[in-house]
Amino acid sequence: MGLFTIFTKELAIDLGTANTVILHNDKVVVDEPSIIAVDRSTGSVMAVGKKALMMHGKVHDNIRTIRPLKDGVIADFKSTEMMLREFIKMTGTKGYFFPPALKMVICIPSGITDVEERAVRDSAEQSGSKEVRMIHEPMAAAIGIGIDVLDANGNMIIDIGGGTSEIAVLALGGIVTSKSIKTAGDEFNYDIQEYMRKKHNIAIGESMAEQIKINVGSAIEELENPPEDYEVFGRDLLQGIPISVKVNYREIAQALDRSISKIEAAVINALENTPPELSADIYKTGIYMAGGGSLLRGLDKRISKKTKLKVHVAEDPLKAVARGTSIALKNFDKFPFLIK
Repeated sequence: MGLFTIFTKELAIDLGTANTVILHNDKVVVDEPSIIAVDRSTGSVMAVGKKALMMHGKVHDNIRTIRPLKDGVIADFKSTEMMLREFIKMTGTKGYFFPPALKMVICIPSGITDVEERAVRDSAEQSGSKEVRMIHEPMAAAIGIGIDVLDANGNMIIDIGGGTSEIAVLALGGIVTSKSIKTAGDEFNYDIQEYMRKKHNIAIGESMAEQIKINVGSAIEELENPPEDYEVFGRDLLQGIPISVKVNYREIAQALDRSISKIEAAVINALENTPPELSADIYKTGIYMAGGGSLLRGLDKRISKKTKLKVHVAEDPLKAVARGTSIALKNFDKFPFLIK
């Protein structure tokens, strides 16, 4: 332990489009939706995370709710900085005599541009971090699942988050081939909203679409243990009055079919670009899935049927990336793939 360890606070951050997870000393200290509510007149922060999400879609003219990340990258720099500051405050300062110097590892999409990467770094530094490194999401997910990423054997990871789906083949501590597409949880929600509008003439918000996805979301139309029909509340597009309708998982499978087909195509594309020796490894080990999107009922079976490979869903897919980022933080100077 170094002399100044007590003055340094180390944080592993999964800054996601839908949720932000922060770990400190291997413990989840923040697990909140990536959203912020701001007072329009003063520009001050009114709420972040769950409190801001409760306000989303219900605000008046003086309040603005913002989801500052879109498609896995920062869309609103200032809002991201304010949100990150508030989340860091939630981690607490107990045990520190003075405000600690922050040391962070943040995960980023594998398809990120230099400009987008710089925006993440700048947001972290503006939030008070003295030292920032980054790790690509598929690499973090693999570490979080428990894969030895420094090994010569190849492994394939599919990380389906809120804004992006990351597909990558890893070996020897690096990403051999990868595919990043902007079809993920948010796109699923949009598909559900469109389906409800066209098939049931009902307008629903993002939060209701998310609840439908969680309660009756499915990638296939035949499930062994199907969920019960779900009651959906919204506005009738013909009469303009509040109504409710019931939907079943087969309807949602139809609604999500096009987006899931895009993910399947991206997986096939990544496999086509994989060197033969690594393809042999993947045939033996199969495909690993992480991220909230991997919880969609039947998605693992659908991808398995498409690729003819075994598909393994991570034990806790929502936290896999954050756990991997935390492990990378502990090996700050040892892992060659951390971006300085």
